[in-house]
Amino acid sequence: MTVQAGDKIPEGMFTIMGSEGPKGISTSDIFDGKKVVLFAVPGAFTPTCALAHLPGFVIKVDELQAKGVDTIACMAVNDVFVVDAWGKSADADHILMLSDGNADYATALGLVLDGTGFGMGMRSQRFAMIVDDGIITMLNVDEEGLDGSSAEAVLAAL
Repeated sequence: MTVQAGDKIPEGMFTIMGSEGPKGISTSDIFDGKKVVLFAVPGAFTPTCALAHLPGFVIKVDELQAKGVDTIACMAVNDVFVVDAWGKSADADHILMLSDGNADYATALGLVLDGTGFGMGMRSQRFAMIVDDGIITMLNVDEEGLDGSSAEAVLAAL
Protein backbone atom coordinates (compact mmCIF):
# COMPACT_ATOMS: atom_id res chain seq x y z
CA MET A 1 0.00 0.00 0.00
CA THR A 2 1.27 3.46 -0.89
CA VAL A 3 1.99 5.92 1.91
CA GLN A 4 -0.13 9.05 2.08
CA ALA A 5 -0.05 12.47 3.69
CA GLY A 6 -0.67 12.01 7.41
CA ASP A 7 1.21 8.68 7.57
CA LYS A 8 4.33 8.13 9.65
CA ILE A 9 7.35 7.62 7.43
CA PRO A 10 8.27 3.90 7.38
CA GLU A 11 11.41 2.83 9.19
CA GLY A 12 14.29 1.85 6.98
CA MET A 13 17.92 2.23 6.04
CA PHE A 14 19.82 3.90 3.22
CA THR A 15 23.47 3.93 2.25
CA ILE A 16 25.40 7.18 1.93
CA MET A 17 29.01 7.87 1.09
CA GLY A 18 30.92 8.89 4.18
CA SER A 19 34.49 10.15 4.46
CA GLU A 20 35.64 6.56 5.11
CA GLY A 21 33.43 4.99 2.43
CA PRO A 22 29.85 3.66 2.33
CA LYS A 23 27.87 3.74 5.55
CA GLY A 24 24.29 3.20 6.65
CA ILE A 25 21.91 5.92 7.74
CA SER A 26 18.51 5.25 9.27
CA THR A 27 15.25 7.00 8.62
CA SER A 28 15.21 8.11 12.26
CA ASP A 29 18.58 9.81 11.72
CA ILE A 30 17.15 11.64 8.71
CA PHE A 31 13.58 12.50 9.76
CA ASP A 32 13.24 12.61 13.55
CA GLY A 33 12.76 16.17 14.82
CA LYS A 34 13.37 17.71 11.38
CA LYS A 35 11.48 19.07 8.41
CA VAL A 36 12.75 17.11 5.42
CA VAL A 37 12.09 17.26 1.71
CA LEU A 38 12.64 13.81 0.22
CA PHE A 39 12.49 13.45 -3.52
CA ALA A 40 13.12 10.30 -5.49
CA VAL A 41 14.18 9.61 -9.03
CA PRO A 42 13.95 6.45 -11.14
CA GLY A 43 17.70 6.52 -11.71
CA ALA A 44 20.85 8.57 -11.32
CA PHE A 45 22.22 9.99 -14.56
CA THR A 46 18.96 9.25 -16.44
CA PRO A 47 17.81 12.14 -18.66
CA THR A 48 14.97 13.84 -16.76
CA CYS A 49 16.55 13.05 -13.40
CA ALA A 50 19.96 14.46 -14.31
CA LEU A 51 18.89 17.37 -16.51
CA ALA A 52 15.93 18.69 -14.53
CA HIS A 53 14.90 16.99 -11.30
CA LEU A 54 18.10 17.04 -9.22
CA PRO A 55 19.30 20.36 -10.71
CA GLY A 56 16.01 22.01 -9.74
CA PHE A 57 16.63 21.18 -6.09
CA VAL A 58 20.29 22.21 -6.32
CA ILE A 59 19.20 25.63 -7.58
CA LYS A 60 16.42 26.01 -4.97
CA VAL A 61 18.34 24.84 -1.85
CA ASP A 62 18.45 28.31 -0.27
CA GLU A 63 14.74 28.96 -0.92
CA LEU A 64 13.77 25.61 0.58
CA GLN A 65 15.93 26.20 3.64
CA ALA A 66 14.42 29.69 4.03
CA LYS A 67 11.02 27.97 4.30
CA GLY A 68 12.22 25.96 7.30
CA VAL A 69 13.51 22.83 5.59
CA ASP A 70 16.34 21.25 7.59
CA THR A 71 17.33 18.56 5.08
CA ILE A 72 16.84 18.04 1.37
CA ALA A 73 17.38 14.41 0.42
CA CYS A 74 17.48 12.69 -2.95
CA MET A 75 16.77 8.96 -3.12
CA ALA A 76 17.77 6.78 -6.07
CA VAL A 77 17.68 3.04 -6.60
CA ASN A 78 21.33 2.85 -7.57
CA ASP A 79 24.39 1.71 -5.68
CA VAL A 80 26.00 4.21 -3.33
CA PHE A 81 28.99 4.77 -5.62
CA VAL A 82 26.76 5.84 -8.52
CA VAL A 83 24.58 8.02 -6.28
CA ASP A 84 27.67 9.69 -4.80
CA ALA A 85 29.24 10.30 -8.22
CA TRP A 86 25.96 11.72 -9.51
CA GLY A 87 25.68 14.11 -6.56
CA LYS A 88 29.25 15.30 -7.07
CA SER A 89 28.73 15.79 -10.82
CA ALA A 90 25.62 17.88 -10.11
CA ASP A 91 27.26 20.03 -7.40
CA ALA A 92 24.63 18.72 -4.97
CA ASP A 93 26.78 19.45 -1.92
CA HIS A 94 23.80 20.59 0.18
CA ILE A 95 21.61 17.61 -0.72
CA LEU A 96 21.75 14.33 1.18
CA MET A 97 22.24 11.70 -1.55
CA LEU A 98 20.59 8.44 -0.47
CA SER A 99 21.19 5.08 -2.11
CA ASP A 100 18.25 2.66 -1.96
CA GLY A 101 20.27 0.06 -3.83
CA ASN A 102 17.76 -2.81 -3.75
CA ALA A 103 14.59 -0.67 -3.83
CA ASP A 104 13.80 -1.77 -0.29
CA TYR A 105 12.71 1.69 0.81
CA ALA A 106 10.79 2.41 -2.40
CA THR A 107 8.96 -0.85 -1.70
CA ALA A 108 8.29 0.13 1.94
CA LEU A 109 6.76 3.38 0.68
CA GLY A 110 4.63 1.52 -1.87
CA LEU A 111 6.28 3.59 -4.59
CA VAL A 112 8.27 0.98 -6.48
CA LEU A 113 8.45 1.15 -10.27
CA ASP A 114 8.98 -1.96 -12.37
CA GLY A 115 11.60 -0.98 -14.95
CA THR A 116 12.45 -4.54 -15.95
CA GLY A 117 10.93 -4.01 -19.40
CA PHE A 118 13.62 -1.40 -20.02
CA GLY A 119 16.46 -3.42 -18.46
CA MET A 120 16.48 -1.19 -15.37
CA GLY A 121 15.12 -3.60 -12.74
CA MET A 122 12.99 -2.38 -9.88
CA ARG A 123 13.22 1.37 -9.31
CA SER A 124 11.46 4.13 -7.42
CA GLN A 125 8.63 6.12 -8.88
CA ARG A 126 9.40 9.81 -9.24
CA PHE A 127 8.01 11.63 -6.22
CA ALA A 128 8.58 14.39 -3.69
CA MET A 129 7.37 14.52 -0.13
CA ILE A 130 7.59 16.84 2.82
CA VAL A 131 8.13 15.05 6.12
CA ASP A 132 7.74 16.96 9.38
CA ASP A 133 9.19 15.10 12.40
CA GLY A 134 8.53 11.74 10.78
CA ILE A 135 5.01 12.52 9.49
CA ILE A 136 4.40 12.87 5.75
CA THR A 137 2.63 16.20 5.23
CA MET A 138 2.75 16.26 1.42
CA LEU A 139 3.30 13.59 -1.22
CA ASN A 140 3.30 14.21 -4.96
CA VAL A 141 3.94 11.30 -7.33
CA ASP A 142 4.56 11.94 -11.02
CA GLU A 143 3.48 9.35 -13.57
CA GLU A 144 5.24 11.36 -16.30
CA GLY A 145 7.39 14.48 -16.17
CA LEU A 146 8.04 16.16 -12.86
CA ASP A 147 5.29 18.69 -12.34
CA GLY A 148 4.31 17.51 -8.86
CA SER A 149 7.75 16.48 -7.65
CA SER A 150 9.76 19.49 -8.80
CA ALA A 151 11.48 21.89 -6.44
CA GLU A 152 8.96 24.55 -7.50
CA ALA A 153 6.02 22.31 -6.56
CA VAL A 154 7.57 21.58 -3.17
CA LEU A 155 8.21 25.28 -2.55
CA ALA A 156 4.59 26.05 -3.39
CA ALA A 157 3.45 23.41 -0.85
CA LEU A 158 5.62 24.84 1.93
